[in-house]
Amino acid sequence: MNALMRDRRLPVIVTATLLVVTFLAGASRYQNYGFLSTQVVLNLFIDGSYLLVAAVGATFVILTGGIDLSIGSMIGFSNMLLAWLIAVEHISIPIAIVIVVAVGALSGWAMGAVSHYFEIQPFIVTLAGLFLFRGLCLVVSKESISITDKTFSSLSGTQIPVFNGFLSIGAVMGIVAVLIAVYVLARTSFGRQVYAVGGNEQSSVLMGLPAHRTKIGVYTISGFCSALAGVSYTLYIQSGDPLHGIGMELDAIAAVVIGGTLLTGGSGYVLGTLFGVLLLRLVSTIVNQEGTLSPWWIRIFIGALLLVFILLQRGISSRSVVHTE
Repeated sequence: MNALMRDRRLPVIVTATLLVVTFLAGASRYQNYGFLSTQVVLNLFIDGSYLLVAAVGATFVILTGGIDLSIGSMIGFSNMLLAWLIAVEHISIPIAIVIVVAVGALSGWAMGAVSHYFEIQPFIVTLAGLFLFRGLCLVVSKESISITDKTFSSLSGTQIPVFNGFLSIGAVMGIVAVLIAVYVLARTSFGRQVYAVGGNEQSSVLMGLPAHRTKIGVYTISGFCSALAGVSYTLYIQSGDPLHGIGMELDAIAAVVIGGTLLTGGSGYVLGTLFGVLLLRLVSTIVNQEGTLSPWWIRIFIGALLLVFILLQRGISSRSVVHTE
């Protein structure tokens, strides 16, 4: 039992098990409503596509022991910027997307650099980013911007056949982001540096690892992923609004933590983040399927799940410390 509690993979296993159990519970209750159909499972990826991309970026940051509170505002700003570039300025879609993700990556780099070189806590720097980008949403436009471009509408409605169902382009973007992140963290020197910095930054510096470049790099990745999530979100709703993305940073962080990544850094898996996003979407689907429950129950269930996994992380950390001593 002690060996199991010290296993860093335990939260991921628990999340995967809870995902399966929750799905089976939903299937038994709503089997007459097609809950067991392939498309219901694929819809979890479609509805959670933008959150999955954002959560992948948040995973890199949290693995280093940092935090990024600007994710939701960056998603909202990217949504507004993309809608404005396409609908108002009539810039071609590929160029508009490149501009948006470049702005996101550059903004993430800037926040990481400010945090490192001025020795300011990431919480404060990214909190400033949260207010900055939310304000920039209103600078772009105080009103909603509808995207009527036929090419963009075609991309938004594209259905990619998968088994007996389909995925959207946004869902494919999320899956690709997960696969790339898994490879980077597991197979590259940068990935090993991320875990090393999160485990013990001082030790990583003494070992000669470029801790400063790693920390700036993960915020650049988070900014890029947040902007890409904004693109995915725009494809999902086909419009821009200055209020979009509010609170989404909390959903992304919750998905990462529920997926088993330690808030203190140094331990976690992107695959766990995928399970965390799917679990959040599954809870939302079941609550909506119930019909009689208020949408606020989704937040209540997410809060309860988050508390359970934080306590589980605390238990694992305590066991590890006792074992080490």
